[in-house]
Amino acid sequence: MAYTNNDFKKGQPRWCPGCGDHFFLASLHKAMAEIGVDPWNTAVISGIGCSSRLPHYMATYGMNTIHGRAAAIATGCKVANPDLIVWQVSGDGDGLAIGGNHFIHANRRNINLNMILLNNRIYGLTKGQYSPTSPRGFVSKSSPYGTVEDPFRPAELCFGARGHFFARAVATDAPGTIEVLKAAYNHKGASVCEILQNCVIFNNGTHDAVYDKVGRAKNAIYLKHGEKMLFGENNEYGIVQEGFGVKAVKLGEDGYTEADVLVHDAKCEDNTLQLKLAEMEWPVALGVIRDVEAPTYDDSVTAQIEEVKAKKKYHNFAELLETNDIWTVQ
Repeated sequence: MAYTNNDFKKGQPRWCPGCGDHFFLASLHKAMAEIGVDPWNTAVISGIGCSSRLPHYMATYGMNTIHGRAAAIATGCKVANPDLIVWQVSGDGDGLAIGGNHFIHANRRNINLNMILLNNRIYGLTKGQYSPTSPRGFVSKSSPYGTVEDPFRPAELCFGARGHFFARAVATDAPGTIEVLKAAYNHKGASVCEILQNCVIFNNGTHDAVYDKVGRAKNAIYLKHGEKMLFGENNEYGIVQEGFGVKAVKLGEDGYTEADVLVHDAKCEDNTLQLKLAEMEWPVALGVIRDVEAPTYDDSVTAQIEEVKAKKKYHNFAELLETNDIWTVQ
């Protein structure tokens, strides 16, 4: 059956005008319509926060759970019903602070979840405290003299937990967001999509360098598996290898030519270069950065259950009773 965006829409979103969540929600509706999975075979699970309102605006199964526990609930949902397509939505506070432990273990176990991390580098719903992704020195209501902490890098956490899929998009870039969402769906295993979004009230402008089309043309690179890593308004820049890392160069300067530019390999099991790409401050890497297949937790659990059942004399409670001595009380 062919679906449209409207088949996945529900209710009236209640976010501040201009909030990045509006942009992402529209892209998620469109991506789901293009993917074509029935709404009744889809579940959207969230925690607590501005972004976690999202299940209320989806005409699918959904659950707005408790703070930081979206990945835990989504895991149980997927393991109990392996045929259900599960999307988990968290903010940077909900997903990486109180929910950080669940985030890393969902990646480590490689549960077949589509994990969305909406990163605005602030706690919005609780009115402007710094979050695990806020930069050092960030001034907020909970850090009036600037934070004295270094932030988490979502890609670094994902890769460190042996994650097999990581992608990044900007909330205002609908085509780019839809592309990574569809890639996440097609990946079998835990997929993490970091969505750079703006909080107009408490952290306005945090992603300004790439938040509009002009900025992305100058300051972002769209990575495509199997293609040269070129970027710039006229593809005048490229990514080359430098030692064990990477750097951006301008073609024609210092002897660099297109032949020196690396080809993106999202399928490489060794994540060394993929992590270097994800951590670049300029240009900001967008698109699918890592996409490697590996056994999934839910498939392994299902297979183990079937293997054990095959060796048992009983397969349900009635058969279990009949394996023991049975007598009748008159």
